Amino acid sequence: MRDIVRKSPRFFFWVLIGAIALRILFVLRLPGVTSDSFVYGDIAKNWLQHGIYGLTGRNEISPTYIRLPGYPAFLAVVFAIFGMEHYRAVLILQVFVDIGTCFLIADIARMVISPAAVKSALLLAAFCPFLANYSAAALTETWEVFFTVLALDLALVGLEKEHSSTWLGTGLAIGGAILLRPDGALLLVAVEAYFVWQCIRQQQKARLRVLKSALVVLIAALVPLVPWTLRNLRTFHEFQPLAPRYANQLGTFVPLGFERWMRTWIVDYASTEEIYWSVPGSPMDIDQLPSRAFDSHGQRDRTEQLLDDYNRSLHVTPDLDERFTALAAERIHHSPLRYYLRLPLLRIADMWLRPRTEILPCNSRWWEFDEQTKWLVVNIAFGVLNLLYIATAIFGVIRWRYASSIGLLFTFLILRSAFLGTLENPETRYTLECYPIVILLAAAVLVARRGKVSPQGLIPSPQSDEVQASGESVMRKRVRTCSDSNSMAGRFATGSDWVKYFIASTSKRCPST
Repeated sequence: MRDIVRKSPRFFFWVLIGAIALRILFVLRLPGVTSDSFVYGDIAKNWLQHGIYGLTGRNEISPTYIRLPGYPAFLAVVFAIFGMEHYRAVLILQVFVDIGTCFLIADIARMVISPAAVKSALLLAAFCPFLANYSAAALTETWEVFFTVLALDLALVGLEKEHSSTWLGTGLAIGGAILLRPDGALLLVAVEAYFVWQCIRQQQKARLRVLKSALVVLIAALVPLVPWTLRNLRTFHEFQPLAPRYANQLGTFVPLGFERWMRTWIVDYASTEEIYWSVPGSPMDIDQLPSRAFDSHGQRDRTEQLLDDYNRSLHVTPDLDERFTALAAERIHHSPLRYYLRLPLLRIADMWLRPRTEILPCNSRWWEFDEQTKWLVVNIAFGVLNLLYIATAIFGVIRWRYASSIGLLFTFLILRSAFLGTLENPETRYTLECYPIVILLAAAVLVARRGKVSPQGLIPSPQSDEVQASGESVMRKRVRTCSDSNSMAGRFATGSDWVKYFIASTSKRCPST
């Protein structure tokens, strides 16, 4: 990576300047300090000033575990240096964290595609408005994406070089992601699942090395959680290594019936804003529910009565929650396929495909075109740009063959997307951790269109006529990586048809030791 930067210093300099400028523009014009930001900030303040990891109440500070300590720790450091509640400093620092993410994405492109893909990947990441937008928000996303990409980058290096220190770094990076958000644990699951797949494919002696690497990653990822787990055990007398799914304090009633009822119909972010976030404290409007929320006129009447009863107190009581539970059970029984398959798939589609403007002053009902002209333009532009990124990435998946190590990235993308389908509050930001993979796949297409056909991992349709004196094409590929050797399992020359690739990929076996 350093050699590539040295060869084109002007390119990297101007891309760096442009990336910083874009993010500073978001910081200055559209800073995102939300209610969640103030929750994190309150915890950081109390931790810093009073030594209590807790929330400010009416009369005292109450210890809490509704948020993991990663982001409050970052805020506490910033507040200690730049002043209490100095969110502008937080956002400026996040700009440079996101720049680091862009270079990590470029490094992954170098490994799984080719050195020629570094510039394309860096451009797509540096000027991606979705990453830039969240760097200007006092939320966990920028740091979460950074640690996710760092862990994947180190894991790919580990698959090539098999150094224990690399796997240790991978585990610690995963631990950092988990300390920011509970769903960071999905990254650990994805990496360990890929190790399992490697074990299945390898011979007996190679499996021991894979198992050792998997154990190092697992221990390194879980060790950072030990102090947090022990603190919760001592303070709350409860084993809680992460944070409660519904961000509830100990002993607080959670309306699980209402949550389940939401999952029987919700598919879009607009309903998250209008209905899900209304509870508790704000009224719910029956007219904001889509038609799919009712299976019959009678069910609509009962739902309306439920909402009316809620609106009287603006709180879901246990009795009211039992009625929501019964209504959810009735709807699930009426159409289990809808609940377990169709709605989750629609939620996943919404989180991936809708305009990524949820922290901008845009109308969440973008399809109604009922907002100020400038924000309508932003909504449309962000929507079209998101579709272009994803469509290009899909084309990259269909059109090209990659090195086997990219299977790790696909494992994480599929696993996280499947998990997001189970949520009752679809938000596009939950897919942001996977967006670097979209950028990588899109970069592969751009490299191929420029005629850069000398990749290490990317295997396009054979078209090159450049042949060395030995008769071997300039384009040599790794077709199989042996976990018990740093050498290539096979190399092949790309000519005018697929026969050479087929012979190379099937005739050579990994040497046993």
